[in-house]
Amino acid sequence: MTSTIVIYWSLVALMVVGIIGAVVPGIPGTSLILIGIIAWGLVKGFASVGVALTVAIVVLISSIGIDFLASYWGAKKAGASNWGQIGAIVGLFLGFFGLFPALPFGGPLLGILLGPLLGAIVGEFIYCKNIQIAIKAGLGIVVGSLIGNLIQGVLAIAVVAVFLLTTFPIATPS
Repeated sequence: MTSTIVIYWSLVALMVVGIIGAVVPGIPGTSLILIGIIAWGLVKGFASVGVALTVAIVVLISSIGIDFLASYWGAKKAGASNWGQIGAIVGLFLGFFGLFPALPFGGPLLGILLGPLLGAIVGEFIYCKNIQIAIKAGLGIVVGSLIGNLIQGVLAIAVVAVFLLTTFPIATPS
């Protein structure tokens, strides 16, 4: 019984990291929560996690859409073109895998934060040749992404809450 409780709280800790990852770029988010729920299902049987597993899958799929929609909304509100959006995606990959990991501090996390902004600005500048418009578009894309991350964080908290509400009585019998 004690080992089951340790496993349970370890999986809840993993899910808390998943909540953080839903908000902070570069850390796996809802996928960690889903892994924790599946692991608990393997320990106690999937009947005990049916509701939480369903909610987690729906949120994971929704999170992908929210990411794209929030970035798109931010870009459109700021007047960004497709060039700015493409630049943000290229900047994300270059920031994470390319230039920023070589920095003495920050590394890939700094690249994930600065790469999309700089990429969007460069992409938009190539398109419109106006630095003020390019900066506005880059900031719009980043603000949209941040709003999307906050929404994903709220959804991740909801999934963990559903998991706790549906499994806590099973994990800690009186």
